Amino acid sequence: MLRSKLKTIVLAVSVTAMALSLISFPQESFDASIRGLDMWWEIVFPSLLPFFIVSEMLIGFGVVKFIGVLLEPLMRPLFRVPGVGGFVWAMGMASGYPAGAKLTARLRQEKQLTRLEAERLVSFTNCSNPLFIFGAVSVGFFYNAQLGVILALAHYLGNMSVGLFMRFYGSEQETTREERERRLSIRDALAQLHRTRIKDNRPIGKLLGDAVMSSIQTLLMIGGFIILFSVINKLLFHVHITSILADFLEILLSMLGMPEMLSLPFISGMFEITLGSQMTSQVKEATLMHQAIITSFILAFSGFSVQAQVASILAQTDIRFKPFFFARILHGFLASLFTLLLWHPVYERFLSSEKSSGSIPVLSRLTEEGINMAIIYNKMVQAGPAITIISLTIYTIIFAKRTVFTR
Repeated sequence: MLRSKLKTIVLAVSVTAMALSLISFPQESFDASIRGLDMWWEIVFPSLLPFFIVSEMLIGFGVVKFIGVLLEPLMRPLFRVPGVGGFVWAMGMASGYPAGAKLTARLRQEKQLTRLEAERLVSFTNCSNPLFIFGAVSVGFFYNAQLGVILALAHYLGNMSVGLFMRFYGSEQETTREERERRLSIRDALAQLHRTRIKDNRPIGKLLGDAVMSSIQTLLMIGGFIILFSVINKLLFHVHITSILADFLEILLSMLGMPEMLSLPFISGMFEITLGSQMTSQVKEATLMHQAIITSFILAFSGFSVQAQVASILAQTDIRFKPFFFARILHGFLASLFTLLLWHPVYERFLSSEKSSGSIPVLSRLTEEGINMAIIYNKMVQAGPAITIISLTIYTIIFAKRTVFTR
């Protein structure tokens, strides 16, 4: 009872303090809102919408169930999740956070995952996409496409390691399931695809409309969180809370032999990854290796903004948030460790020399891909607002028609 009352007081005080901060810093709050809105409608909305719509249709048509049967022999021994987790993992890496949480919650609602399996799966399927790592961070902030190779390797190796660690989560609570004995069978996969499509007997038009509605509703929620945490991050800076937290972090960074100037970008990155990564790239007192280590942690931790989005999505199911939060901390440390381990043997030995000699064809192709991703990223920023407006218009038309027909 006392704990519940204390929680009520803390929440009330926090919201009141935020309201007073908004009143005290109206211009700064407005600028932060605009920045969050720009990020959402230029990048997040147009990049996630196609993945969300296609994923909903793939689930409805039974393709995900088909993929799940085929990937069962791979995903079950490695991560102790059903084969459908392979689809979620691939889509999560391709589209970025919080796509993994969205798909995991959807499959849990379809009862294709148990709660423990869903908690394992969501812990390692939410990650940054290559377009953001290469296009925005490496080229956009650091002006160094080669750095994207290290950041991507560390990020995805850390992500896979989290999945391997989380396979031991909940072992004592789990019961034996028939799927563990299932063997690869194309016939079984096709049978599951057909049964799933028949079970979901919605017409194609209805299925497509539902996919659009569900996807845009989720993206509107995501946009609200992005704007909110952009404002919170700015207000924390102006009321000097960020600097107070940074003072404590400076002690830890100095013990690790890293510049104290990285503390402020690190704290900012704990709330919002884009701002934290950008601020880290601007710290001239730090070496590139130290900047890469901090950026890797920020990308892996994914920021409280993304975590709030995931928490909101998981709240629609019985999937608990605590395992996901623990996995983000673990991913942060592992990604930083992989960056440190790969720096000398990969970046300094191959990527740095590649700038002058161009003698490493495989890594040259990787960095060329990074530059191409930066070009795609810039084009997306330019075309993003138009895509967002058109999509929202379609959503409004569908919503209006459905509202009229249901009356």
